[in-house]
Amino acid sequence: MNHIEADTFAQARSVDAGSDETTGQRMLSVPNVSEGRRGDLVGILADSCRGEDVDVIDVHTDPDHNRSVLTIVARPAPLASALRSLARRCVETIDVRRHEGVHPCTGALDVVPIVVFDDADMPIATQIAEDVAGYIGEYLEVPVFLYGLLARSEQLRRPHGLRSIGFDQIASDMRDGTLVPTYGPARMHPTAGCVLVGVRPPLVAWNVWLPDATRMEARALADRVRESGGGLPGVRAMGLYLSEAGMMQLSMNLEDTWETPVGVVMRVVRREAERLGIALGDSELVGMIPRHALGAESPESLGLVGFSHDRILEHRCPDLHRDYTQGAFDR
Repeated sequence: MNHIEADTFAQARSVDAGSDETTGQRMLSVPNVSEGRRGDLVGILADSCRGEDVDVIDVHTDPDHNRSVLTIVARPAPLASALRSLARRCVETIDVRRHEGVHPCTGALDVVPIVVFDDADMPIATQIAEDVAGYIGEYLEVPVFLYGLLARSEQLRRPHGLRSIGFDQIASDMRDGTLVPTYGPARMHPTAGCVLVGVRPPLVAWNVWLPDATRMEARALADRVRESGGGLPGVRAMGLYLSEAGMMQLSMNLEDTWETPVGVVMRVVRREAERLGIALGDSELVGMIPRHALGAESPESLGLVGFSHDRILEHRCPDLHRDYTQGAFDR
């Protein structure tokens, strides 16, 4: 780290806690950290976010993915402060050179999305993202790429665009100047890698267990379901083997649950699995889910076991409810 004092940086760059724009509506962030095996460390990282007016409403940890997803709700200024604190702790405690897990990652604090529910949220969400990204880049000296609705290239519209080229290639591209971070040095941090910070609409992380499937079968199912393979709009999917569980998993991100809600996804998954002769196990929800994504489906019909209404975002945090509509984020 350089010699800029964190408090000085925060005073100079942070979201204005006293402005009318930032003091009312709470905002949502779902940072992903590249640690899912050391439960004590995951607890420390979650605690680093907690504070007055900051609620960590869910922590989902997976040892095979070696990844934890935190769901944080706060007013803008406390949220930005919590994310700065989390970033600092991740840089101090996680070494991506030693990271092993089936989920691809590029950094200790891998991705930091600020979630927007309608266009009216964009100005303050952008301010929070820029604040956090600037802090990570300038104070922690970790390169930051803005992604999602803040992306400055098509490659960075989704995290996959950066992850797909691989850690070593990202480092090489930064060295030769073909890939330039938005904030921070044009080189990988020696232990913390790089970070993606951005703004995006809500998405749903949804997994389906495949108890008897082979790797080839799981990957074939993922290819039939995901958008890039000619499947469903806004669906990203991977077939992964999870050694702790001893079975394959269909791991999905549903990026447009207005057009493709969970019920539609599961109907297609079941149809294609039947065609491939694959038996499906239970479904798994990672983190929280917005109410509309469930539609009229029951948890049982979607394969969820032990589902609680506390996993519905608006049920847990009613003040997050917006009258957002399909197509609000069409660009």
